[in-house]
Amino acid sequence: MSKPLADRIALVTGASRGIGAALALLLAEAGAHVIAVARTVGGLEELDDKIKAAGGSTTLVPLDVKDTDGIARLALALNERYGRVDVLIGNAGLLTTPSPVPHIEQKSWDDVMAINVTANWHFIRAFDPLLKASPAGRAVFITSGLSYMARPYFALYAASKAALEMLVRTYAGECASTKVRVNLFSPGQTRTRMMATAFPGMDLQTLPSPEEVSKAIVPLCLPACTENGRFYDYRAGKFLDFHPPS
Repeated sequence: MSKPLADRIALVTGASRGIGAALALLLAEAGAHVIAVARTVGGLEELDDKIKAAGGSTTLVPLDVKDTDGIARLALALNERYGRVDVLIGNAGLLTTPSPVPHIEQKSWDDVMAINVTANWHFIRAFDPLLKASPAGRAVFITSGLSYMARPYFALYAASKAALEMLVRTYAGECASTKVRVNLFSPGQTRTRMMATAFPGMDLQTLPSPEEVSKAIVPLCLPACTENGRFYDYRAGKFLDFHPPS
């Protein structure tokens, strides 16, 4: 069986559950050694068991992505061990309880922006040299259709994803003359804990599973991917320029 990511190093944030865990397993099955980053040790250990059962390999990194010094230490350790990172997946995200704009709490604002925007900036800063040391560096950041919908009560999450998109698209432009390719992926409504928090009355069984959604992310991680600075919409099943009408 062909393994298109054989001998590649892939880092996934938010890897203990949901899309992050499902994608980490798929990348391992494609041959990559997965650096699995998450706060939840139990979830990481469950992922490790699944990857080993599939014949893959992983390194577990219990890390809060708000720990910017920890991100820098991780980049340094991977540079010393591998000298490169071939795939970077910015998946870790936070959605607090939906709230009217005037009622957003300061802590909620700080936490969402720290995880959804600032952490990804720090990963880009720390891992840019490692991606550029790869013969085909690939970075994918998970966004949301809420970033352009202006849906009432979701301003904080939407603003964080809109900021992430501009950060990533700008970085992609800066990578255009390199071997690094950087893209955004919008999964849409997916059967995850975050979706249950956002829409407590929704029947999650009607939504695609993280495993289904993650299969569409894998092609963006492969050396054969030539797209850069694009927005892939899972529901549309294609790249969009740049968003569909809300």
